[in-house]
Amino acid sequence: MARIDKINEEVRRELADIIRNLKDTRIPMMTSVVAVRVTNDLRYAKAYISVMGSAEEQKRAIEGLKSAAGYARREIGRRIDLRYTPELIFELDRSIEHGAHIEELLKSVRNDGEQ
Repeated sequence: MARIDKINEEVRRELADIIRNLKDTRIPMMTSVVAVRVTNDLRYAKAYISVMGSAEEQKRAIEGLKSAAGYARREIGRRIDLRYTPELIFELDRSIEHGAHIEELLKSVRNDGEQ
Protein backbone atom coordinates (compact mmCIF):
# COMPACT_ATOMS: atom_id res chain seq x y z
CA MET A 1 0.00 0.00 0.00
CA ALA A 2 1.39 3.39 -0.99
CA ARG A 3 2.15 6.04 1.61
CA ILE A 4 -0.61 8.37 0.35
CA ASP A 5 -3.15 5.52 0.66
CA LYS A 6 -2.16 5.02 4.29
CA ILE A 7 -2.53 8.75 4.93
CA ASN A 8 -5.95 8.76 3.21
CA GLU A 9 -7.15 5.91 5.42
CA GLU A 10 -5.73 7.42 8.63
CA VAL A 11 -7.33 10.81 7.93
CA ARG A 12 -10.65 9.07 7.08
CA ARG A 13 -10.60 7.11 10.33
CA GLU A 14 -9.77 10.14 12.49
CA LEU A 15 -12.24 12.41 10.68
CA ALA A 16 -15.03 9.85 11.18
CA ASP A 17 -14.27 9.83 14.92
CA ILE A 18 -14.20 13.65 15.06
CA ILE A 19 -17.54 13.93 13.22
CA ARG A 20 -19.12 11.35 15.55
CA ASN A 21 -18.24 13.55 18.52
CA LEU A 22 -19.41 16.89 17.07
CA LYS A 23 -22.27 18.53 18.93
CA ASP A 24 -23.69 20.38 15.87
CA THR A 25 -27.43 19.67 15.53
CA ARG A 26 -27.22 20.06 11.73
CA ILE A 27 -25.13 16.89 11.48
CA PRO A 28 -27.29 13.76 11.96
CA MET A 29 -26.04 10.59 13.62
CA MET A 30 -26.26 8.76 10.28
CA THR A 31 -23.33 10.69 8.79
CA SER A 32 -20.31 8.73 7.65
CA VAL A 33 -17.02 9.40 5.92
CA VAL A 34 -16.95 7.21 2.81
CA ALA A 35 -13.46 8.16 1.60
CA VAL A 36 -10.77 10.80 1.90
CA ARG A 37 -8.41 11.84 -0.88
CA VAL A 38 -5.38 13.83 0.27
CA THR A 39 -3.36 15.69 -2.38
CA ASN A 40 0.26 14.61 -2.84
CA ASP A 41 1.54 17.81 -1.23
CA LEU A 42 -0.74 17.19 1.81
CA ARG A 43 -2.26 20.67 1.51
CA TYR A 44 -5.86 19.61 0.84
CA ALA A 45 -8.04 16.65 1.71
CA LYS A 46 -11.37 16.05 0.00
CA ALA A 47 -13.70 14.12 2.30
CA TYR A 48 -16.61 12.28 0.71
CA ILE A 49 -19.52 12.27 3.16
CA SER A 50 -22.63 10.10 3.13
CA VAL A 51 -25.69 11.44 4.97
CA MET A 52 -28.86 9.40 5.38
CA GLY A 53 -31.88 11.66 4.98
CA SER A 54 -33.57 14.11 2.65
CA ALA A 55 -31.73 16.44 0.31
CA GLU A 56 -32.38 19.30 2.77
CA GLU A 57 -30.87 17.30 5.67
CA GLN A 58 -27.85 16.44 3.52
CA LYS A 59 -27.34 20.10 2.61
CA ARG A 60 -27.57 21.16 6.28
CA ALA A 61 -25.12 18.44 7.31
CA ILE A 62 -22.53 19.61 4.75
CA GLU A 63 -23.00 23.21 5.96
CA GLY A 64 -22.46 22.03 9.54
CA LEU A 65 -19.32 20.16 8.55
CA LYS A 66 -17.95 23.17 6.66
CA SER A 67 -18.44 25.34 9.74
CA ALA A 68 -16.59 22.74 11.86
CA ALA A 69 -13.76 22.33 9.30
CA GLY A 70 -11.29 24.45 11.31
CA TYR A 71 -11.89 22.43 14.45
CA ALA A 72 -11.65 19.12 12.53
CA ARG A 73 -8.41 20.22 10.88
CA ARG A 74 -6.90 21.19 14.23
CA GLU A 75 -7.90 17.83 15.73
CA ILE A 76 -6.43 15.91 12.78
CA GLY A 77 -3.20 17.88 13.19
CA ARG A 78 -3.12 16.91 16.86
CA ARG A 79 -3.86 13.22 16.20
CA ILE A 80 -1.77 12.53 13.07
CA ASP A 81 1.88 13.47 12.69
CA LEU A 82 2.09 15.00 9.20
CA ARG A 83 4.34 17.71 7.76
CA TYR A 84 1.22 19.73 6.86
CA THR A 85 -2.29 19.34 8.17
CA PRO A 86 -4.52 19.31 5.09
CA GLU A 87 -7.34 21.81 4.62
CA LEU A 88 -10.60 19.84 4.60
CA ILE A 89 -13.04 20.05 1.72
CA PHE A 90 -16.36 18.28 2.33
CA GLU A 91 -18.29 16.83 -0.59
CA LEU A 92 -21.52 14.87 -0.51
CA ASP A 93 -21.00 11.27 -1.66
CA ARG A 94 -23.81 10.18 -3.93
CA SER A 95 -22.51 6.69 -4.75
CA ILE A 96 -25.23 4.94 -2.70
CA GLU A 97 -27.98 6.95 -4.44
CA HIS A 98 -26.31 6.31 -7.79
CA GLY A 99 -26.17 2.56 -7.11
CA ALA A 100 -29.85 2.53 -6.13
CA HIS A 101 -30.75 4.39 -9.33
CA ILE A 102 -28.81 1.89 -11.46
CA GLU A 103 -30.56 -0.97 -9.63
CA GLU A 104 -33.96 0.58 -10.46
CA LEU A 105 -32.96 0.92 -14.11
CA LEU A 106 -31.83 -2.72 -14.25
CA LYS A 107 -35.05 -3.84 -12.59
CA SER A 108 -37.15 -1.93 -15.15
CA VAL A 109 -35.14 -3.43 -18.04
CA ARG A 110 -35.68 -6.93 -16.60
CA ASN A 111 -39.42 -6.27 -16.23
CA ASP A 112 -39.64 -5.00 -19.82
CA GLY A 113 -37.81 -8.10 -21.04
CA GLU A 114 -40.28 -10.40 -19.27
CA GLN A 115 -43.30 -8.74 -20.91
